[in-house]
Amino acid sequence: MYRTPRKYRRKFPLAASLLALGVASPTVFAEATTEEKPEGFIEGASLEILNRNLYFNRDARHGQSVPPRGNGYSEVWAHGIIGRFESGFTQGTVGVGVDAFAMLGFQLDTGAGRNGAGSSVDVLPTDNDGRTESDYSKAGGAAKVRLWDTVLKVGDVFPETPVVHYGDSRLLPESFRGFTLQNTSLEGLTLQGGRLHSMSQPQSRQMDDGFATFYAGPVDSSWLAYGGGDYAINDNASVSLYSSRLKDAWNQYYFGTALNFPLSEAVELFGGFNYYKSQDEGRELLGEFNTNIWSASAGVHFGAHRIAVSHQRNNGNNDFDYLRQADSIYLDNSIQYSDFNSPKERSWMVRYDLDMATYGVPGLSFMTRYARGTDADYSNANAVYMRRDDNGDPLTDQKRWERDIEAKYVFQEGQLKDLSLRVRQATTRATAFESDLDEVRLIIEYPLAVL
Repeated sequence: MYRTPRKYRRKFPLAASLLALGVASPTVFAEATTEEKPEGFIEGASLEILNRNLYFNRDARHGQSVPPRGNGYSEVWAHGIIGRFESGFTQGTVGVGVDAFAMLGFQLDTGAGRNGAGSSVDVLPTDNDGRTESDYSKAGGAAKVRLWDTVLKVGDVFPETPVVHYGDSRLLPESFRGFTLQNTSLEGLTLQGGRLHSMSQPQSRQMDDGFATFYAGPVDSSWLAYGGGDYAINDNASVSLYSSRLKDAWNQYYFGTALNFPLSEAVELFGGFNYYKSQDEGRELLGEFNTNIWSASAGVHFGAHRIAVSHQRNNGNNDFDYLRQADSIYLDNSIQYSDFNSPKERSWMVRYDLDMATYGVPGLSFMTRYARGTDADYSNANAVYMRRDDNGDPLTDQKRWERDIEAKYVFQEGQLKDLSLRVRQATTRATAFESDLDEVRLIIEYPLAVL
């Protein structure tokens, strides 16, 4: 489970239509499928419990770059317990099942003066005075129905697409409420779609009607719909095509491809391309905009080493926006803190990964990357995304850079098997439109499969 032109505003890509076809006419795909024995409601069930310990420290050295300004220091240590149950499906042509989850997060250490402005790190909920609460919990579930190779889920769901992808970079994961569809009738092709009407952010106790975006905040939109598909052409090439509509806010379109070219058993070239187009829709709750942004990457993987370079460019006049705390941004230069998605911004990044298994230490890996963005220009941004200097003029010629360093170790055997230890450090410096900050995250995770 759980990584456009105006004339098309009221249309979804062909892949979304095929999704409906897969539900209405399963016989179309009958010859492409193989008979599989139903697994059973109990026989196919799983229950997993994840313990996640998170220390999060973010120091905006000169305070927040955007209101509310003031103290930009955030520090929190918390523990989360995430339980997920997934049943199998009852036997027969139409199978039914259920998914359920229960999550608990509690504070280990934080306090006054360490919440930052607006508790920007979104790890724990805060009260009306901005104080971090000691604990919170949430629970939910979804009913599911399987008809041949199509699965319908209704309830609390965790979509994974380039236009709607639940976030899991904080203590507890994000979730949505609505329905989703997935069809896998054709080999190599996965079609997905859904309609959602509320979201629960990582630090929220409950589902909140409406939605929130990263750069505009809460949006009084009644629903979000999406559809599309992923197709593996062969072992070395895949393509994806998706679209989404945030009612009265945007229509968003995505195209992506991933390629790899083995040169030998030890050396492989790889590359990829990602493209988004966002356009205002309906009542234009986020103002008028027509934004397109793309990224392209290429690299080489040899032995324990992986080196990649990428370029990213926003050709629009506004920030490229997406759902808050979600992973719905598949751009190469969207990294630990920065997205490099400001209007007219151009960015380059170089990344290096090292897998120590080659050197006799399986489970140990390192990563470092450096990205630099230039030419961000808010001269023609709309009122929602506009950023101004202290004199009230639109920010222009803005620059930033970010350096990330990461180390991770996963125990390979014994009683601690699958226990992972991870440290992530980020440093970013920028002109007026972003904060200068240093960030450290320490993450310990221990998954336990009960069923």
